[in-house]
Amino acid sequence: MSKSTAEKIGNYRWIIAALLLFSTTVNYMDRNVISFLKSYFCSPEGFGWTNTEFSYVTSVFTAFYAGFTLFAGMIIDKIGTKLGLAFSLIIWSLFGVLNAFAGKTVALHIAMRSLFGAGEAGNFPASIKTVAEWFPKKERALATGIFNSGSNIGAMIAALFVPWCMVYFTGDNMIFGLEGWQMAFILTGSIGFLWLFFWFAVYGNPKQLVEKGTLKKAEYDYIHSDADEAAAAAASLAAGNPVKVRWGQLLGYRQTWSFVVGKFMTDGIWWFLLFWLPDFLKKQFHMTPQEVMWPTFTVFGVAIIGSVFGGSIPMFFMNKGMEAYKARMTAMLLIAIAPLALLSTSYFGNVEIFGSNASILAVAVICLGGAAHQAWSANLFTTVSDMFPKKAVGSVTGIGAAAGGLGGVLVQLLAGGLTDHFEALGNEKIAYTIMFGVCAFSYLIAWAIMKFLVPKFKLITDL
Repeated sequence: MSKSTAEKIGNYRWIIAALLLFSTTVNYMDRNVISFLKSYFCSPEGFGWTNTEFSYVTSVFTAFYAGFTLFAGMIIDKIGTKLGLAFSLIIWSLFGVLNAFAGKTVALHIAMRSLFGAGEAGNFPASIKTVAEWFPKKERALATGIFNSGSNIGAMIAALFVPWCMVYFTGDNMIFGLEGWQMAFILTGSIGFLWLFFWFAVYGNPKQLVEKGTLKKAEYDYIHSDADEAAAAAASLAAGNPVKVRWGQLLGYRQTWSFVVGKFMTDGIWWFLLFWLPDFLKKQFHMTPQEVMWPTFTVFGVAIIGSVFGGSIPMFFMNKGMEAYKARMTAMLLIAIAPLALLSTSYFGNVEIFGSNASILAVAVICLGGAAHQAWSANLFTTVSDMFPKKAVGSVTGIGAAAGGLGGVLVQLLAGGLTDHFEALGNEKIAYTIMFGVCAFSYLIAWAIMKFLVPKFKLITDL
């Protein structure tokens, strides 16, 4: 789209994408705090937890997150994105702050992170539904890639901010006797409440805003320019289909299961990077928490490029005349090949072979894997809005996110169990060799199953 055309149509939809970027950044900043506290929680000077106990905290959080996405997607389809996303953020921010008062007891941290996870469950169903409402098909993966990059920005902020809190809030700098780990939870959890002011001031659905004159009619028409969606919506209305979709009805579609498989097979890889990357760097290269900060920051920073670039690949194919679903799946196949590089992580991370360059080479490989995941995720989410009517997008996204959360639980329990097992044998590095092998093949396997379930594009028209 040329600059003059963009100016004529308008760009309000990209302001909406910026709001989603903001909320996702807060979401992942709050979520990732605990990963940078692991070295303290699992040290004799800190809480004295085992790796398995830490994995219980993160995996139960993930389980609650997964379970509540089922309800979150359904609720958001009923009450709308404006209230749904706001309510979700209030819950996760509140319990993110309260996590600071859980003490050293594993059970209390599990309880706080569980309620925190229940709140976080609404972010992605609401965001994907918002993109479906505000963008035509060819721009959805890019818009998703933009807001999804908030997951990297949030992790980057946590990588810098949490170690700083641990160093700064000691001795005379302590506020009301609160330690650094407590201040990390409190400060990050409080930031989300600022977002609410912008959200309520700016957001509305396109129909509401075009009636108010806030949104140009030209942009409204552009947003609704997909002929197949318009025809499907008209057919659904003529058939007398209900305005709201029954959740259980969606499980009868192969398209739902395709999305479920894609999320289950690959979401856990990102959870693994979020919660276990700092530990890998510490054990593989004997880095201190402060030294871990910059490599982690780099990994999540590069992943932003993957998220945005990955979202633009299908647009390139569609502009060449390729149908939307075929363009999406072609892009995802190309992206799924890149994580195979993670098989070389342990080789390039071998200090005996590469000396001081080993950490740089290992981080470079992990950067590629992280960027590939975010590119994959941006396109995977968009397959829902490609095939389902907008009224069902939140519910389908919730079902898939629940499956992704379950995959995340299994991956984290596997990481915790392997790490403790091989530490007891005196070679914890083997655990990470296995884990990176799991990460490497997950995407290609997921793509193959998805293609088997939905070999050709078929828009759902009977909801």
